[in-house]
Amino acid sequence: MSVAVFGIDDDDLVCYWGPGARDLFGYDSSAVLSQPGAVLFPDASGGASASCARMLERGRTLGYWRGRLAARHRDGTVFDCGFRVFPVSGAQGRSVVMGLASRSEELDRVKTNLAFLDALFETCPIGLVMLDPDLRYVHLNQALADMDGLPIEAHLGRHMDEIMVMSDGGEYERVLRAVAAGGRPVVGMLVGMRTRGRPDRDQVRSVSFFPLSQAVGSRPGVGGLMVDVTDREQAILEATAGRQRLALLDRAAARIGTTLDVNLTAQELVETVVPGFCDGSVVEVVEWADETELFDPELPLVTRRIASGTILPPPATELVSGAETVTYPPGSVIHEMLRTGRPISAEVKEFLARTVSDEARARLLAESGLSCILVAPLIARGTVQGIAMFGRSAARPPYTQDDLSLAGELASRAAICLDNARLYSRVQDIALTLQRALLPSALATSPYVHMAHRYVPGSRITEVGGDWYDVINLPDDRVVLVVGDVMGHGVPAAAAMGRLRITTKALARHDREPDDLLAELDACAQDAGIELATCLYIVYDPKTGRARIASAGHPPPLVVHPDGRVETIDDVLGVPLGVGGFPFRTTEIELPENATLALYTDGLIEARGRDIEAGLGRLRTELARDQGSLEATADRILENLLPDPPTDDTVLVLARVHRHTTS
Repeated sequence: MSVAVFGIDDDDLVCYWGPGARDLFGYDSSAVLSQPGAVLFPDASGGASASCARMLERGRTLGYWRGRLAARHRDGTVFDCGFRVFPVSGAQGRSVVMGLASRSEELDRVKTNLAFLDALFETCPIGLVMLDPDLRYVHLNQALADMDGLPIEAHLGRHMDEIMVMSDGGEYERVLRAVAAGGRPVVGMLVGMRTRGRPDRDQVRSVSFFPLSQAVGSRPGVGGLMVDVTDREQAILEATAGRQRLALLDRAAARIGTTLDVNLTAQELVETVVPGFCDGSVVEVVEWADETELFDPELPLVTRRIASGTILPPPATELVSGAETVTYPPGSVIHEMLRTGRPISAEVKEFLARTVSDEARARLLAESGLSCILVAPLIARGTVQGIAMFGRSAARPPYTQDDLSLAGELASRAAICLDNARLYSRVQDIALTLQRALLPSALATSPYVHMAHRYVPGSRITEVGGDWYDVINLPDDRVVLVVGDVMGHGVPAAAAMGRLRITTKALARHDREPDDLLAELDACAQDAGIELATCLYIVYDPKTGRARIASAGHPPPLVVHPDGRVETIDDVLGVPLGVGGFPFRTTEIELPENATLALYTDGLIEARGRDIEAGLGRLRTELARDQGSLEATADRILENLLPDPPTDDTVLVLARVHRHTTS
């Protein structure tokens, strides 16, 4: 708003004319000085104006007068004008009436703006502030003073950092100085802080700042608005944390328990929580003396670490992976957790004092960068399986009650998966132990048959199968070679395999023809409820060099001739044992001196993604290679043909035959 300043002397002549007066009335100083003041009013006549006379008279008699009068511009236009006049004593007793004038509409606008600003500063719930170029408080409203916990007067003239306690390395002040220097406004920036008036309360504010216009007569600096959004941001943070917890549980459900291997299941838990939930984690299983042992808080607890992981640099890596067996003393954090059955958290100092008895481990933990540790019990079906530990560095917030609940849920899910894997491993061990007990510990020997034999169980991902083999001596130096495979896995397959092997050995001693023996074995399989099994039965006579062969659905034997030629004896295939109703047939072949018979089960030639015929072709290729020792050949075949890990049980029997010579 432009303001005209002018002066009229005792003779009612214009004696002072300011720049604003020229802008308002249109007269240059040379055109109006020493002219009657009446020229400024539309009722001027003969150098006099009633409006001008009334304004001057009231100014001289009242000492100050303000009002609105019609005024005239030099171009003849008339406009409503607001005047403020007051007398000023001059030299030699003369006086001058000084006048201030502005267009009435501009005065109204300014009044409205001032009224709005006054109301805004008085009643607005948003913090309003004006800072000078040095970021000192010039003006602020009560709302901002309440946010800061200090009265308005305590702000004025003080620097921003005397009121606000920031921890951003000076970034907030740099932003304000950039705005004060005429930079772009900042809108809706989130700032975390404390104030001198509320030093124990964290606040989050949404701040907007703009450079002041620096109009004529106004102060330079920065204007700003501040809104306390601490509650809103806290709600957002809590909602975000809730979504993150649900996402972590979803990942845990998808990733933990994908196998029935205890160690892999534990490692899946570690990989699920690091780094999304913590900076390092370990899983340990309790080494109970027996399954009936109960937890005694008065005794040390021994655990075995089976999984670990961390994103922290050394020595944290050594800390989580360096120990296999750990002993926790009575009164440890672990004992407290197992006694209550609920997750608990502890600062590293407390954990060190109560739980770590080994000095070297204590030093590693103290230097690891971890600041707090959360421990959760792995309890399934009422049995303590072990413990899971989750560590955080000082860069993360301490564990909350929600974090404890989340860790308990993760540990509970992992414990069920670990227990399933443990039970499966136990069944696997039982089946494998049973199978190995039923397989021959030592094969019968003969001067006319040199042997190399291998049994390879499937990996722990697959159950134990029913593969078996045997060598039986018969009268007249004859030798029986037999290989079989019971369909199925686990303890039932191992038990069925044992029955068939023992029955075969008993029947062989009655010197039955191969086809008759398989027929009797088939009847026994049906009586025992064995639904499907294969068997290859060969009787070798070193006096004639001939072999009599019968098969019950088993892969065909291979004959490696001394010249390296490999022959497949594929005309002996029959139906598997347990089917019943089909006869078996005996085939007789002649074996030259130093020929090698290869007997095997389907685990050697069949694998996922590989056809049986392709596997059989690879086996023929391996057998045709340079014939070294049988032991070396057996090892080479297994190394080149079996997948890693094996997907099924495998038997391989190599028998090099010799003739019986008479002296």
